[in-house]
Amino acid sequence: MGKRQRDCVGCGAPVGIIGREFCCLCWRKIAGAAARTTCPGCGKQRVLRGDTGRCVLCSRACTQCGHPVRRREDTLCRDCRRKARQAAVQRPCPRCGRPGYLREDTGWCGICSRPRQPKDPPRACAQCGQVKRHEGLGLCSACWQRRPERPFVQAAHLAARLADPPGWLDGFVAHLAAGNAPARACTMITELGRLLDGEHPDHPQHLLERVRRPGRSMGSLARALEDYFTTEGLALPTDQAERLAAGRRQRRLDAIPAPLRPAVARFCEHMLTARRRARRAGTRPRTDHTIETALAIVRDLARFLTDRRAKQDWALADVHDIEAFLATLPKARKRRLTVLRQFFRVARTQKIILADPTRTLAAAAPRGFAGQTIALDQQRTLFRRWTTSPDPHPHEALLGILALLHGASSSEVRHLRVSHVDAGDRTVRLGKRPHPVPLDPASWQVLQRCLAHRGGQHTANPHVIVTKGTKAGRAPASTAYLSHVLDPCGFPPRMLRCTRLADLVNTMDPKLVAAAFGMNPEGVMIYLADYVDPARLPFP
Repeated sequence: MGKRQRDCVGCGAPVGIIGREFCCLCWRKIAGAAARTTCPGCGKQRVLRGDTGRCVLCSRACTQCGHPVRRREDTLCRDCRRKARQAAVQRPCPRCGRPGYLREDTGWCGICSRPRQPKDPPRACAQCGQVKRHEGLGLCSACWQRRPERPFVQAAHLAARLADPPGWLDGFVAHLAAGNAPARACTMITELGRLLDGEHPDHPQHLLERVRRPGRSMGSLARALEDYFTTEGLALPTDQAERLAAGRRQRRLDAIPAPLRPAVARFCEHMLTARRRARRAGTRPRTDHTIETALAIVRDLARFLTDRRAKQDWALADVHDIEAFLATLPKARKRRLTVLRQFFRVARTQKIILADPTRTLAAAAPRGFAGQTIALDQQRTLFRRWTTSPDPHPHEALLGILALLHGASSSEVRHLRVSHVDAGDRTVRLGKRPHPVPLDPASWQVLQRCLAHRGGQHTANPHVIVTKGTKAGRAPASTAYLSHVLDPCGFPPRMLRCTRLADLVNTMDPKLVAAAFGMNPEGVMIYLADYVDPARLPFP
C-alpha cells in the first residue's frame, strides 16, 4: 500500500491510491455488489447465470417437477427420485393392465389379488315376484326405485339432519311426490338438502333465487319450488319469462347487420317503453310475441337491404325497396307494412331518416275471409277418425272435435281446465265465451277419454291437456305442442275453426254467432260470403 492520501469514506481506513475515496476492501465490496442482482427464485442478491437467469442454487432444478435440487450431480429432487425407484419396480398387471407390484402367489397386482366381497344370491322380489338381485326391503332395484314412500323417508332424514327445518318442507315434499316419480323426487330433495345445509337464509324468496340456473332453463327444482311457493302465497313468481323474452329479442337484434342495428335497438326500446306506459295506464299493452314478430320483420328488411340492395343505411331506403321487400311474401303484406310503418315513424321522429318510405304505400287486401276450409266429406272422415278409431292420441281427438264441431281455437283448448268441465250439465267453459258450451255425446265421449288419459299421468296440473313437460307443474301445454297435435290428420286447427265459423255465419245470424263465441261483430262479418246459394232461396 502506498502513502496514505486520505481516510476511507466507508470504514475510515487509510486510502493509498490517488483519486479514490474508498479503501481496497470497500472498493472490492462495491464491485461485487454491482455484479449481483436480485434472484427471481430465492429473492437474494446473487450473481445470476446467463442461461437460466437465476443464481447457482436456484439453477439446480428438478427436470420433472422444477423443485430445487441440493446436490450438484443430481437432476431429480427427492420426491421424483422416490417415484422413479417405485416406477422401476412396478410391472404391468396381466389381469387389469395397470402398473403395480405383482404378488408372488397370484402374479397379479394387489387390487386384483384382493378377494372380492361376494354378492347376495338372486331371489324373488316381494312385489313383482321376479328373481333378481336384492336391492333393499326384499325388493328388486326397479320396484325399490318406484316405492312411493321414498320421498317422504328422505325428507324425514333431511329434517332430522337440519338444525331448524323450514315449516314448508313437508308440504313441498308432498307436492313433489304428487307430480314426479319417486326417484326424480328424491333427486330434487337431495339437491334441496344441499341448499338448506348452507349458511344462507332459507326464506322461500331467497331460496328461489339461489336455486335458479343461469341458462335458458331455470331447472326442474326451481320450477317445482316456484309452483309450490306461488300457490301457497310464500313467494312471488320469478322473472324467468321476462328473461327468456329478453334473450329472444337480443337474438333477433344480433342477427341484424351491424350498420343497421342501432336504429332497430332504439325501436325495440321504444316498444318496451310504450308497453310499460300501457300497463300503467291500464290499456292493452304489446305482448312479447308481438314485439318479437315486429323485430323479426325489421330484421328481414335489414337483411334484404344489405344483401340484395347493397344499402348500409336506413336513410337510403326508398319506396321501391319496401315494395320489393313486401313482394317476397304477398300474403303477409298487410302485417309487414303495419310494422314497417311503425318502425319508420319512430326512425323519422328520432332523426334517423328524413322521409318515410312507407307513407304512400297501401295494403290493398280484401277484408273478407280468404282462408281455406274443409269439404263436407273430409269433415265426415275426420269425425269418424276422432270418435270411432282408437288410433288417434286423446289430445288430437279433443282438439280436433272441439275445433270441428264447436269452433274452438287452440288457445281455448290449451287453457281448458278440469274445473271448467260441468259433468252434470255436460258443458265446458271455453276461453272468454259468455256462456258454457253444451257438448254433444260424441264430444263428451272424446273429452272423457282425454280426462282418463290425464288421470293415468298422476298429475296435479289443473289443465285438461297435460304433457310430459307440464305434468310436474301447473302451466298449460306449450303453444308449439298444440300447433302440431293435429299433424297426423293433415289439417291445422285454424282451418277446422274457420270451417265451422264460415258455416255458422252463412247459415244463421252473424250477430248470434258473435254473441255465442264472445267475438266482435266485425270479426265475424269477414266470414260472411257474398254468394247466395240458390237452393236456399224460397220457391217462386
